[in-house]
Amino acid sequence: MNSADVIVVGAGPTGLALACELALAGVRCRVLERRAEEPNITRAFAVHARTLELLDARGMADDVLLRGVRIENLAPVPGASLDLEILDSRYPMLLIAPQSATERVLQARAKRLGVEIVRGVEVVALEEDADGVTVQTTGAAERARYVVGCDGSRSAVRRLLGVPFAGKQYETHILLADVQLSEPPEEAMFARTNTEGAVISVPFGDGWFRVIAWDRARERAPLTEPVTRAEMADAFRRIAGGDLGMGEPRWTTRFLSERRQAARYRVGRVFLAGDAAHVHSPLGGQGMNTGIQDAMNLGWKLAEAVHGTAPEWLLDSYEGERHPVGEQVLRLTDMFNRLVLGQSRIRNALQATAIRTILRFHRSRLAMAERMSGIGIRYPRRGGHAWVGRRMPDLDCEGTRLYELLRDGRFVAVAREAVPGAVTSAQLTGPAAVLVRPDGYVAWASDRTPTPADLDAALGEWSHTGARAAS
Repeated sequence: MNSADVIVVGAGPTGLALACELALAGVRCRVLERRAEEPNITRAFAVHARTLELLDARGMADDVLLRGVRIENLAPVPGASLDLEILDSRYPMLLIAPQSATERVLQARAKRLGVEIVRGVEVVALEEDADGVTVQTTGAAERARYVVGCDGSRSAVRRLLGVPFAGKQYETHILLADVQLSEPPEEAMFARTNTEGAVISVPFGDGWFRVIAWDRARERAPLTEPVTRAEMADAFRRIAGGDLGMGEPRWTTRFLSERRQAARYRVGRVFLAGDAAHVHSPLGGQGMNTGIQDAMNLGWKLAEAVHGTAPEWLLDSYEGERHPVGEQVLRLTDMFNRLVLGQSRIRNALQATAIRTILRFHRSRLAMAERMSGIGIRYPRRGGHAWVGRRMPDLDCEGTRLYELLRDGRFVAVAREAVPGAVTSAQLTGPAAVLVRPDGYVAWASDRTPTPADLDAALGEWSHTGARAAS
C-alpha cells in the first residue's frame, strides 16, 4: 500500500500549489489526478494581484508574468474605469495568462520539490480512523495522515464525505473559444453587454485570444453541441456590433456555471479546497485565484500538524478563515453576473450608474480594486491588535524584500528598530513589530518594540516549534 503524510486529490492549480507548500515544509505528499494526460488549454485566464504576491512569496511570480499579458485598467461598465495601479502592491495589475501556463509553473516547482504526481487514477472510497485515512482508488489503496480534495466542482472527495454543496445553477450558457482576430479591439480587456447577453475578449499575448459569450439566444442549445466559429461570431455581432475578424477556433467549450459552496471545508482528517469547496460565475476571474489562496492558507497549517507542532485550533482555522472568503467571492461574482446578464434595461442602467458613481471617489474605487484583486482579504483577528489577520505588504528589509524572506515557508518577524530574532524595516508603519505568517498575513503585532521573549511567545501561539522567526 502506498503511503504519504498527505494525499492531495487533483493536480489543478489548487492541488499543485498545496503540494508545493507541503513539500517545501518537508511533508511527504502524493498527488492523485484523474486526468491521464496534462491538459494544454483550460478555462481560467485571470491572475490577480494577491495571487501574484503569493506566487512571489515562493519565487514563482516572475515565471508566471513571462507567460501573460498585463492589464492595468478595467472597465466594469461603459463609461467607468478602474485603474488597478491604485493598488499598493508590487503587482498592481490583472495578468491574463492561460490556466495551463500557471499550472506548468506550479508543476515544475512541485517536481523540483520531489512531489509525486500519479495520473489516471480516480478516488472511489475514503475511510478515516484515529491515525489517518485510507483512500481507495481505481488502481490501489493509498494511506495518508490527511487528505485534501482539490478535485474540482464535481469533487469525488466531497461526495464521499457527504458534504452538502448548496447553491444554484445559472441559466445562460457560457461559450468559450480560443481564436485569432484580424481586427482585434484596442482595449486589452474588451467587454460588451446588452439585453441579449455579454461578450468578452482577452489576449494571451501569442496572437491568440480567448473569446467568451453569454448568449441568451443559445440557452437551449445542448451542452454537448460543439461551439462553432459562426455561433461565436454571431453572438459578438449581436452583442458587440462586430465579430473582430474572428478566425477558426483551435479550442471551444460550452458549459453552465454554478454558484455553490461546500457547507464545510473540513471533516476530520479530510479537507476541501478550490472548486471542490466553491464554484461561481467566471465573471471577475476569481476561481483559480481563490483556489491557490486556499492552498497557501492550508499548506503550512497541515505541515505543522504533520510535524506535531500545531496548536489544537490551527487546522480548524482553515475553514474559519477561508469559508467566509468563499462566501464573499460568491457574492461578488453573483453581483457581476446579475449586473452583466440582467434582462431589465432599467435595472441595468441603475446598476451601471451606481458603479460609475462608486468609481468617482478614491476610497470606494480603492475598495473595489482591493476586493477584486484579493488585496483586501483579511482574516478574523486572533489577538487584540488591529493588524492581526491583515495581508502584509511587501517591505524592504535590510536590503532584501519581505516576500523574498518568506520563500522558505517560515514565519518572519519584522521590527522597525533592531530586535534579536527579527529583521529590521524602516518601511514598517503602524505597529512597531509584526510576525508574518508563511502565507503573508499578520499573525501578531505590537505597538511597542518587543523583546526576543515577546517574539517567542507570539510564535508559540501559532507553532510549538519554538523560535523560528527570521533573523
